[in-house]
Amino acid sequence: MGRTRGELRLEGLLSVMAITKRDYYEVLSVQRTASGQEISRAYRKLAIKYHPDSNRDDEDAIVKFKEAAEAYEVLSDEQKRARYDQHGHAGIEGRQSGFQDVGDIFEAFGDIFGGTVFEDFFGGRSRSRVRRGADVRCDVTLDLEEAAAGTQTKVALTRHEECEPCGGTGAAPGSQPQVCGRCRGQGQVVQSTGILRVQTACPQCRGSGKVITTPCRDCDGTGAQPREVVLEVSIPAGVDDGMRVRLSGEGQASPDGGPPGDAYCFIQVRKHKIFRREGSDLILQVPLSYSQAVLGTEIGIPTLVGKRSLRIPEGTQSGEVFPLRGYGMPDPRNGVKGDLLVQTFIEIPKKVGKPQEELLRKLAELEEEHVTPQRQSFIDRVFHYFRAEDQEQEADK
Repeated sequence: MGRTRGELRLEGLLSVMAITKRDYYEVLSVQRTASGQEISRAYRKLAIKYHPDSNRDDEDAIVKFKEAAEAYEVLSDEQKRARYDQHGHAGIEGRQSGFQDVGDIFEAFGDIFGGTVFEDFFGGRSRSRVRRGADVRCDVTLDLEEAAAGTQTKVALTRHEECEPCGGTGAAPGSQPQVCGRCRGQGQVVQSTGILRVQTACPQCRGSGKVITTPCRDCDGTGAQPREVVLEVSIPAGVDDGMRVRLSGEGQASPDGGPPGDAYCFIQVRKHKIFRREGSDLILQVPLSYSQAVLGTEIGIPTLVGKRSLRIPEGTQSGEVFPLRGYGMPDPRNGVKGDLLVQTFIEIPKKVGKPQEELLRKLAELEEEHVTPQRQSFIDRVFHYFRAEDQEQEADK
């Protein structure tokens, strides 16, 4: 049987790659001084990106997958890397294992992924791939007080659950799925392209090994139906915008008997009327009158757990911050609470009554005689400035 155009194209790409191999450091996008950990991390990223199971019918991805594996085989071995650094590709010719197919790559390097990412894909492992169900998202909006204390709430989401009439098989009641004629029930087919021998999920049965000839009318042969469910969610204390809470196993059902996915509840915290949040700290801006700032006072401060008293010392300046330790938000990881930072500012009235105006004018007269230290410093600086300017003018004459 003649080879397909895709097979010829892939064979040509592999031949060109064998003649003009790229620099292995360039392949992995790392510096020549990269550590072993950096090389492993770079290879892992490329292997996942160009994985054949995620790039079906993409010959270029398979070539790049193999190229990355060859680069990693050399650069992860200290002796091979030293020879390569000194002599280039010529220094390691005949010293590589020579991967014949993608399965060889996983046999050699599958452990770098913890033995889980590439399981059940290729020869020597399970013939059918059991897929995990998809994750679903739901959103939860909380008040700041709820986020601080933690809460129990309910969320509604839609997910696909097993079709009751067909029992999740997808076949009409009274019938059964038939063995796939293309893969003969194995769920996998082998495609040979040049030097590569790739085992992938059967395109006819999509890896299940069975085909449905008489689909269930209720689920159209999918084996699942959409249903709205209400779940109770426990929100930990201290959550913030963008955080998420996982509900394990509450996602979509697996299409082929695998474990279900998870549900993720994304948190949004409403803007508070008086508190502003920065991490675990809360910021509260409190206005003071001129007399309160000068003479000092004691004021009531609102917190998330009730009112607290705060002593404002005399001579307080606008913008000063007084922390109330432990009255902020709890850290959701360890429960340690932040602080409530009380920031004061001097409130200047736009209008005053006649008695107040008279008192302020008397105060202004006293301030001319008894200048405050900060104002005296400013006046001194102005005086010295003009005195220096007069001296310069006298010198010019």
